[in-house]
Amino acid sequence: MISQKAKYALRAMFALAEATDDTPLRIADIAEAKAIPRKFLEQILLELKRQGLIVSRRGKMGGYQLLRSADDITFGEVLRVVDGPLAPLPCLSKTAYHRCEDCQDEASCHIRRVFANVAEATRDVLDRTSIAEAIASGQTEAMLDAQ
Repeated sequence: MISQKAKYALRAMFALAEATDDTPLRIADIAEAKAIPRKFLEQILLELKRQGLIVSRRGKMGGYQLLRSADDITFGEVLRVVDGPLAPLPCLSKTAYHRCEDCQDEASCHIRRVFANVAEATRDVLDRTSIAEAIASGQTEAMLDAQ
């Protein structure tokens, strides 16, 4: 299951990707359009900015914009920024690997073997699905609300 924070981050990314011109979106506008609590959104946008997914502009015409094309930003990338590794077990993480404390032998661990398949399938879908593809499918909000 993804966190509420991750859902909000994806919704914010959808809002930025759906912007029709080069005008940055204000936090208040994103919060209202995507039903995200403003204070929570501020924290999420700062994380996304620190990780190079979005950019902010100050001033009267300021706000937030995608730093890269929505075609080049995947669900997996956003989820890793907000929630951390996608792996269901620490021994399967590609970015934060560490051996499970109670593990005798990773090579013979039945649990690890099954969840390795789950992790690979999950990564495959999330790392191949861009923000733009989700918007084009017309299922963005429905997908997140079903979680």
